[in-house]
Amino acid sequence: MSFFKYRKIPLAWLLLTRQPLRLFVAIAGISFAGILMFMQLGFRDGLFDASVTVHRLLDADLVLISPRSKSSISMSGFPKRRLIQAMAQEDVLSVAPVNMNYLLWRNPENLKTRSILALGFNPEDSLLLDEDFSSKAEKLKNPGRVLFDILSRPEFGPIEEWFLQGKTIETEVAGKRIKVVGLVELGPSFGADGNLITSRETFLQLMPTNPRGSIEIGLIKLNDTADPLFVSSILNKSLPNDVRVITKNEFIEFEKNYWRDSTAIGFIFSLGALMGFVVGCVVVYQILYSDVSDHLPEYATLMAMGYRLKSLFFVVAREGFILALFGYLPAYVSGQALYSLIRNSTKLPIEMDANKSILIFILILFMCMGSAGIAMRKLVDADPAEIF
Repeated sequence: MSFFKYRKIPLAWLLLTRQPLRLFVAIAGISFAGILMFMQLGFRDGLFDASVTVHRLLDADLVLISPRSKSSISMSGFPKRRLIQAMAQEDVLSVAPVNMNYLLWRNPENLKTRSILALGFNPEDSLLLDEDFSSKAEKLKNPGRVLFDILSRPEFGPIEEWFLQGKTIETEVAGKRIKVVGLVELGPSFGADGNLITSRETFLQLMPTNPRGSIEIGLIKLNDTADPLFVSSILNKSLPNDVRVITKNEFIEFEKNYWRDSTAIGFIFSLGALMGFVVGCVVVYQILYSDVSDHLPEYATLMAMGYRLKSLFFVVAREGFILALFGYLPAYVSGQALYSLIRNSTKLPIEMDANKSILIFILILFMCMGSAGIAMRKLVDADPAEIF
């Protein structure tokens, strides 16, 4: 007698598995909604991360930009002498002027042209946080030489393959002949499918309309003991208002904010994730509502036997939790596989991080528990008198 008293019957599990096909459909629907949310949020976060790939690699504590600049795809110029004026601040260790703009690259294999992001700097300066970059930059001192980003999309040609084979790679950028003398790893973004780095001298030859005394970015390195926020506030007060001094982290957020707030891309991906959530809610609600409706006589019998309505509510809630768990696992595995496929195909930095994994699980759990809560209203109709 005591055995039956303490033995718990997995009622929620038995109700779900009583009709395997319905359970399979529910799990498939929840998984599909989870995969849709994973993909939409993955693309959105990948967009933001890809848009600041170059920004993260810059060797700088502070960055000078024009107040008119909107993003890396719309950078305005400002006088290079502002960097010289910034050197008057005692905490400034070194400065580096950088030109940034889009130029037309000709694929040396099929001769098709494609826009590529070009960075021009003085080879004596430090540009990237790469210990081997200084040796590569030495090769840019001769005019007409560039470093090609091997993470660029394949439409720019088999540059890496040819270079490693020892072939001489010459092509055209902005209608002028250039030679690839080295490789770097930067990565494409939604704004740029590829990147190249060259000297300011070569950059100005490729883009003669750009004033020689104008730059798009100014990099500032500070002493180890200096506070970037404090120094940036001092420089903003002392320099003319045709420049804006921000920290490197603020420069990264400056770019992300453009894609998040000034374009429809971030909104579209967030809306897509919301649509996946709504689809999942509809599927789970239909399954749980049908399950409760089909078993109303059984629920009424349990109530006649002394079960309280609150206990039956918990049965439906456990069904929702089980569906959330079983629906999340295949969505997570499929998301990992699709992320890997997208990384290999597009070279975008789409990663399955812990924050995204937890967020999607919480959304699926809320989706299932919320649908269960709505379906519970049907239990109120479970009248014990129906069994007679």
